[in-house]
Amino acid sequence: MAEPGLEPLRDSQADDNDRLDVLPADVVSAWPISTVSLGDRTYVVRRAAGASHHRAPAVMLHGLGGSSTDWTDLMWLLRNDVDAIAPDFNGFGQSPPPRDGDYSMSAQARGIAGLLEREFPGQRVHVFGNSMGGAIAVQLAARHSELVKSLTLVSPALPWLRPRRTSAGLGITAVPFVGPRLYARYAKNPAEVRVRSTMDLVFADPTVVPAQRFAASVEASQTLSRLPYAQDAFLRSLRALLATYTERGPERPWVIARRVSVPVLAIYGLQDKLVDPRSAHRISASFPNSRVLVLPHAGHVAQMEHPEEVAAAWRDLLVPALEP
Repeated sequence: MAEPGLEPLRDSQADDNDRLDVLPADVVSAWPISTVSLGDRTYVVRRAAGASHHRAPAVMLHGLGGSSTDWTDLMWLLRNDVDAIAPDFNGFGQSPPPRDGDYSMSAQARGIAGLLEREFPGQRVHVFGNSMGGAIAVQLAARHSELVKSLTLVSPALPWLRPRRTSAGLGITAVPFVGPRLYARYAKNPAEVRVRSTMDLVFADPTVVPAQRFAASVEASQTLSRLPYAQDAFLRSLRALLATYTERGPERPWVIARRVSVPVLAIYGLQDKLVDPRSAHRISASFPNSRVLVLPHAGHVAQMEHPEEVAAAWRDLLVPALEP
């Protein structure tokens, strides 16, 4: 029987192993985990169980405050298509903060480039990015084009100077002195409350979250709250991300997007409370080779809320664009 909130794929050709309703409850713990040290940066990296090194390589980059487990369901659905890894960004999940203290989007992209060179030497990689991970994915594709085969951006946090009422709190949190106090006050809430409030913000319908995903998120939140660097990593990353919104030089995100020649698929949620889906029109205007999909029933994390639709869009809209 399907677990509440997990619907089977609507692909008539999908077999039982491609159905979300039979996703193993312990799939996250079954993922092989490795630690990769690259100079000033160390990453904890997950690889989808059952993935084959003979398949096309892929990397999946989580958003601000997230972790590699944000990609659990999508990695499972695409395990027969790609050999995917998902790193925890420095200071998030299980990865320690960068020793150089640089949380800028370009520095994060440089670190991921080193990770890809280490994990997939000589290969070009399908890059997936959600929110902040999407912003970093654009930096990666523009600055390290030799490593990237395609981009899939899920609600990418790219500059859009029409703030949403529901995202105004992030701007306030980035303010020095104010931000640490707000973060500390938030951190005093029980982990269940913190996780529930986050899911209310990023999901269009939080009731679709399976019980084991909620429990895993609570456990991860409890672990993160005990780390002495968690607040600093979050606030510095938030400020670095927002700094790209006011960038006026030739390296601003929408300008460097023009240097990305690989196929791009951008997926937005019409009910996203953080990234305005109206910004989707800038994708086709800025990326030379792009496709855009807006999901009417999705929020900020479509790869978690509707992973079967994201997987289908990747196969149907982006993969054909790779064919000569």
